[in-house]
Amino acid sequence: MVLELVAAGLGGGVLYVMAAARVVRQYERGLVFRLGRLRGGLKQPGFTMIIPAVDRLQKVNMQVVTLPVPAQEGITRDNVTVRVDAVVYFKVVDPADAIIRVEDYRFAVSQMAQTALRSIIGKSELDDLLSNREKLNQGLELMIDSPAVEWGVTIDRVEIKDVSLPETMKRSMARQAEATRDRRARVINADAELQASKKLAQAADAMADTPAALQLRLLQTVASVATEKNSTLVLPFPVELLRFLDRTQHGSQEHGEEAEQRARAARTAARAAESTADAAASERAAEMDAAQAEEQAPLLDAESPTSLASLEQGGALDETEALEPLEPLVLGEPPEDDVALPESGRESEAEPETESGREERRKRI
Repeated sequence: MVLELVAAGLGGGVLYVMAAARVVRQYERGLVFRLGRLRGGLKQPGFTMIIPAVDRLQKVNMQVVTLPVPAQEGITRDNVTVRVDAVVYFKVVDPADAIIRVEDYRFAVSQMAQTALRSIIGKSELDDLLSNREKLNQGLELMIDSPAVEWGVTIDRVEIKDVSLPETMKRSMARQAEATRDRRARVINADAELQASKKLAQAADAMADTPAALQLRLLQTVASVATEKNSTLVLPFPVELLRFLDRTQHGSQEHGEEAEQRARAARTAARAAESTADAAASERAAEMDAAQAEEQAPLLDAESPTSLASLEQGGALDETEALEPLEPLVLGEPPEDDVALPESGRESEAEPETESGREERRKRI
């Protein structure tokens, strides 16, 4: 009998322990309600005991909760219809307030997030929703966190996930973006052309100083075009080449004129030298004639008495006979008609002749 009572007591004790024992996990906190009233403090993680049928243990999750906000449709301040969805990250900081002050804190936070999101859509413009989301996220966080603090919940952060636009608005924005990109491309091309034109102007100035560089550039272009598969290559006659040839021709003409002037000066100098040589030769010839005349003077002096004597014997000569030219005398050979006189006689006859007589004979000769 006693053993039966002991066994029954042990069995009842085991059942009581099993009914009263509770386990609180590490990420949870426990609240004990006895007969519907909060009793005691928070139950920390681990093993705890309650009174069965009297106490009720309420567990609260202390982890960060991710709560997706359903997409909300609204009209922006610039009258564009959009659909925006978001996500809210929050956690419970006061389990007692989260259980006592609000029936379901998850649902309450979700509804508050939807309301705040619609309010933000109406206060913002489309460009802000698309490009300035960080500022909108901070605004949503402040709008949700203010009432959530009273519920023992704190908002970690709020982020806008997606902004959906109507198809017409998407096409309009695509055209706008395309126009913007086209404008930027044109500006970039214009800047590139401006820089290229400046460089080309500098290159043109450099080539203008050296015409050979321009011709070399033309040859390089022709060579690059000739490497293609075209069988026929038609080239216009380069104007710069004509200018180059014209300058070359003018230069050759100038060189020709200079050469001609030099030739004329050389011919003039040659003529002057020739005239000088002729004058010198004539002077030398005159000197030689004078020397020969001096050598012939003794012979003429010897012949003059005989001719004068014959004139006296034959009588006076007529003027015409006197003016007849005398036969030329060969130097060194006495005339055949003259009579050879001895040297002593000639010397004696030549002595009385004067200087005036010599000059007259020279004139006659």
